[in-house]
Amino acid sequence: MAKKYRKTKLKEVKIKGYKSVAFDKPVTLKLGDVSILLGANGAGKSNIISFFRMLSYMMSKSFGKYVELSGTSNALLHYGAKKTPMMSGELQFANDSSIDTYSFSLANAAPDRLIITEERVVWHRTGEERPYEIVLEPNFKESALMESNDIVVKSIYSMLSHCKVYQFHDSSVEGPLRQSCPVETANYFQSHGNNLPSFLFFLRENYRSSYDRIVDYVRDVVPQFVDFYLEPVNNYISLRWMDNSATDYRFNAYQFSDGSIRFIALATLLLQPAQTMPNVIILDEPELGLHPYAITQLAEMIKDASIHSQIIIATQSKDLVDHFDVGNVSVIEMDKDSLSTSVTHLDEAEYQLWLEKYTISELWDKNIIGGRPV
Repeated sequence: MAKKYRKTKLKEVKIKGYKSVAFDKPVTLKLGDVSILLGANGAGKSNIISFFRMLSYMMSKSFGKYVELSGTSNALLHYGAKKTPMMSGELQFANDSSIDTYSFSLANAAPDRLIITEERVVWHRTGEERPYEIVLEPNFKESALMESNDIVVKSIYSMLSHCKVYQFHDSSVEGPLRQSCPVETANYFQSHGNNLPSFLFFLRENYRSSYDRIVDYVRDVVPQFVDFYLEPVNNYISLRWMDNSATDYRFNAYQFSDGSIRFIALATLLLQPAQTMPNVIILDEPELGLHPYAITQLAEMIKDASIHSQIIIATQSKDLVDHFDVGNVSVIEMDKDSLSTSVTHLDEAEYQLWLEKYTISELWDKNIIGGRPV
């Protein structure tokens, strides 16, 4: 993946009317190199993550498929189409010389469908009074971004296409992390880790230093692990590995524990080279199933990856959040009055005295920063 847009960062995301986010009480995310969305169960963290997933489907002309998989428009609109007939989103990218904004609106349509009713791109160069603006004409079913020949629209599409959601929760024997895959699926890491063995093989053959770092981190968390054994057979490859027993026995992917296989996927994602890394990586509760020491290593890998990519993480892990600064954290809550998700961005100056005595997780436990875990 080209890193042409690395200096342009995703600065702000506004969501209205989507799932647990009310249309008249929009959620605004202000994003940095690392953004931690901290909240209890049911607060709406995963709904915010799924907004980015919907965006990925839109950028691959699969929006209709996303609506079908999600269970019709009533499952996507806040309290259903009767209460919330439409939703909208806005994403703002910025660098030192300009601000790029993409906004869109979706509306309910019979029978229980969502259609794209408006798409708009605005490019505002620093120092210029009037921005460049173009209103696209979607065909209602799919986004018009990728069909446009406008150079500004193309740049927005490229940036949006490099925002990737990853989730490695399914560590079952039949799950994607443990399956063999074709060797040719190796040029980028897929969102559920479906091509984990082929991507590791690709890194070993083309980016050896990144591969070696992944192996080192896995050895640190899985002490009996020595190295992966990655050998294609009939153009397919399986995730096999060697332990420290000094025998020639080769283990299979199903012989990793759930926590180990998830950590391997996370290490592969976060320690890959800058050349293959998405510009924005979005992770939903990556700490699930990990030992506290593995969570410490996960925090190190997140910080390392943030040198090349923006990282957005939804979590309820006290162990993970304590590895970051309070300015990295936004608290996600369910507002009891509006029954909708709200976001509070934490200000370091406001909590400076508290943090001299307490960690972020302790402030969370004490309900000082809101979003008290239940």
